[in-house]
Amino acid sequence: SGDGQEHIPPATAGSMETDNQTTVSEFILLSISSGQDWNIVLFIIFLIMYIITVLGNITIVLAITLNNHLFHTPMYFLLSNLSLVDICFTTTTVPKILAGTLSGIRKISYSGCMTQMYFFIAFGMTESFLLASMALDRYVAICRPLHYGRVMSSRICLILVAVSWLLSHLHSLLHTVLMSRLSFCASNLVPHFFCDVFPLLKLSCSNTVLNTLIVHTEGVLFVNGALLFIALSYTRILMAVLRIPSVKGKQKVFSTCGSHLTVVALFYGTIIWVYFQPSSNFSAENDSLAAVMYTIVTPMLNPFIYTLRNEKMKEALKKLFFRKNFFSRGR
Repeated sequence: SGDGQEHIPPATAGSMETDNQTTVSEFILLSISSGQDWNIVLFIIFLIMYIITVLGNITIVLAITLNNHLFHTPMYFLLSNLSLVDICFTTTTVPKILAGTLSGIRKISYSGCMTQMYFFIAFGMTESFLLASMALDRYVAICRPLHYGRVMSSRICLILVAVSWLLSHLHSLLHTVLMSRLSFCASNLVPHFFCDVFPLLKLSCSNTVLNTLIVHTEGVLFVNGALLFIALSYTRILMAVLRIPSVKGKQKVFSTCGSHLTVVALFYGTIIWVYFQPSSNFSAENDSLAAVMYTIVTPMLNPFIYTLRNEKMKEALKKLFFRKNFFSRGR
């Protein structure tokens, strides 16, 4: 060119030449909103939501772990793990969204993109398994109360949590390894606001049949397996509740299950909308709202859903804040 500088074509920006083939070395994440005027508004909204999510879930974790009785109660032990996972799940994507929205720079390196995808899948799958474990806890408590202490012992709860984390990371590792074998030699514009499976598959110039097959077999087996287990558990719970003669007894059971069912509906409803469709049908415009729901909104709402109607959690929170105030007064 006349100015002596080399102009890089947009389609190959952030790419490197390897064996006469252009390979993408970094990706550009698309914004949630196409209008620049909305960037500062979106930044403020997402920042507030992220702060609420982190503070709310940290409060739940502290309230349970500092209360010896709740920490050794299976339902609350699982809830503390769910809150911890929610913090990690949101942190995987939101800080990058905030930085890109504020600065306008939405680049992410290839390794950073693979890492984000790995942890996003891992934490999302862990949440799915934990929700299934919590359904098991409610089923045993309501339908098999005499066996509750044996079935939901501390050892069993630890095993459930450990297996949830282990299977989730193995599941994520499989998808990440398969993705890393693909070549990305076309556009480096990811049609989504974070690195996820379907948007990246659309960019690949390799054969993605195996990746798509794994998503719709192993992925469906894991996610649908957990969801089916939850559905079967609550079917048995509903049958048991219908046999309770007292109206107050039925209301009490539904109140203990209502929070969990609400979270399940929010989480799985949006997950199914995004992932259980042909990858060719993925649309950033159509699916961004659903993705925002399960990546940001649901983790933010979980602390409120689990505490507003739970007297034990309210009492634990009062003790937590009293303890905090007590220490601050003693300084």
